[in-house]
Parts: sequence; C-alpha cells; structure tokens
Amino acid sequence: MVLSIFGALYFSGGDNHYDDSRIRGHIVVYTTLPAENVRCIADTYAKSNNIRVNFVPMTESELESKLKSPGKADLVIADSRLLRRAAGAGWLQPYISEYGDSVGDTFKDNHGFWTGIWYDPVVFCINKDYMRKLRHIPNSWEELAAPNSYRLGITDFMAADNASNIYMFMVAQYGEERALEYMRALHPKVVQYAKYLSTPARMAGMGEADISIAVQSEVLRYVGEGYPLKVIYPAEGTAYTLTGIGLMINSPHADNAREFLNWMLTDAPLQVMQENGFYFMPANSSLMTARQFSGKNVVLYNQLADYPENQRRQMLDRWLKEVRFGS
Repeated sequence: MVLSIFGALYFSGGDNHYDDSRIRGHIVVYTTLPAENVRCIADTYAKSNNIRVNFVPMTESELESKLKSPGKADLVIADSRLLRRAAGAGWLQPYISEYGDSVGDTFKDNHGFWTGIWYDPVVFCINKDYMRKLRHIPNSWEELAAPNSYRLGITDFMAADNASNIYMFMVAQYGEERALEYMRALHPKVVQYAKYLSTPARMAGMGEADISIAVQSEVLRYVGEGYPLKVIYPAEGTAYTLTGIGLMINSPHADNAREFLNWMLTDAPLQVMQENGFYFMPANSSLMTARQFSGKNVVLYNQLADYPENQRRQMLDRWLKEVRFGS
C-alpha cells in the first residue's frame, strides 16, 4: 500500500519548506533509496535551485520493471548493479560533464551511461571496552575467522541486498566454495543474524557483541550518537554498495535532469545527508566531504558481484542450507 501511494503521488521534498511560487520546473527520479534518505535531498534542492524533485521510491525489481517503459521519468538513482543492467538494456542515455570527471573509473560507466555518487563499504566495528582487553585487534577477514572466543554480530544475508553484497563479493573474489568455507568458520561466533542493517553496529555499541560486520554508514551513525565503537577496514579488501545516477532515455525534462545530475556530484547532497545522519563516502575523491575519510586506507574488492537475480538467489539458498541452518 505504501509503495502504491508513493508511486501515485511521488515523494517531493519533506515538508515543502520552500516558496512554491519560485519553482520553475520539476523532474521525476526513480530510486531504490529509502524515503528518509531522499527527503532531505529533494527539499534542499528545491530551496536552492527552484526545481521540484519528485522521487519515486520502489524496490529493485519494481524499478527494473519501470525502466522498461522509458519517457516517464528523467533519472534513476540506484545500486550500480542495476545501473549496469539498465545501460546494457538501452534504458539510459550517456551524459558526461566536468562534474563527473574526477569520479574514479571504478565508480562510473566508461561511456557515461551512469556515474557513481557515493559508496558504503563493509567494515568491522569493535566495542572499545572489549578492544582494550585485546593484545591484537583483528584487521583482516582471515583474522576474523581465526579461532577465538569473541561474539560476532552480522545482518542476515537474506534480509537486504546491502547485506547479501558481503557474500556476493566474497564469491566473486574467491569463488563460491571458499566463500562458503569462510562463512562456516564465522558461523559459530555469530550471536545473531540480524534483520536490519543497523542492528550489528548497535549490538557492538551496546556490548551485546564484541565485533560486528556492518556497513560503514550505520557504524558512523552510532558513533555520532556516542556509542563506543571503532571502525576497522579489512586489510585484504571489502565489499561495498555503490549508488549511482543515470539519465533516462527520452527524459521528459532533460535540461533540468542534467542540472540535478551535476548537483548530485557535488558536496551539497552529501553534506545535507550527513546533517540528517546518513554517512556515505563520495565517489568523487576530490570533494571536501571526501577529506574526512582521507588516510583510512579503504581497500575495495576488485571483482564485481554482478550476478543475475536468480543466481544470487541460488547462492543465498545454498548459504542458508549449508551455513545458517547447517549442522
């Protein structure tokens, strides 16, 4: 019901704290981002640029179905996995500007069909009180799986795409058999396979787990709220979720859409998101907001986990049977 309402009425900027009389146009953006993420973006952009941004939040499968009918939306903001499929299917048109020039090649399409705006790496977060008891803090996936007695928090891979990305990237990097073997080694340490991305960070912060595997944005949110957590970046590399933006083919409001796309590649949207408790790493390393992450030595896995949905489901089913509920 909620998704139907969003689809019919769109989502256009929180409480509309801007002067409607100054609005000079609008754009429609299909997105898989949660409504709470895009609310602040839409409102800020309307106030600063006098363009109303009508976000239409939906699931990944719903969005992919919508993309097959071009001409109804201007832009799409989604996981890079979906954007790669959209570009290959001819649903996007290329757009290259100076704003995306500093975005690394890893984070954008070579032909300009889409550009990354931010990414969220998977990290370890450790309770600082527990950390003081350790002679050595594990800083690699290998050390995390080594024999020890700590309690581990992690989100159930079946609960969210951002959670399953942890496993999908491991499969892409090391192969399915090694990924399963690794997950079997972690399984006895797991206190809880959580239902939400935020839960593992909270568990470590509350002392309900000693170490958690979590997305960085959730860890930083809890750090900002005063939880005693330290972020650790896995030395061998880690999984991540890359969010990007692409211009739809036959965009009804193409000029306004290009203007908004350029704005999304600046510091402004990341700053307003941080003010609202959402902490993502900019794909454009030259931005001011990237400086707070400088020196963190974040290493990302170099193999893409672009598996079709049916293959992802098969691999997750096998993890479920052989690890989560295995003997």
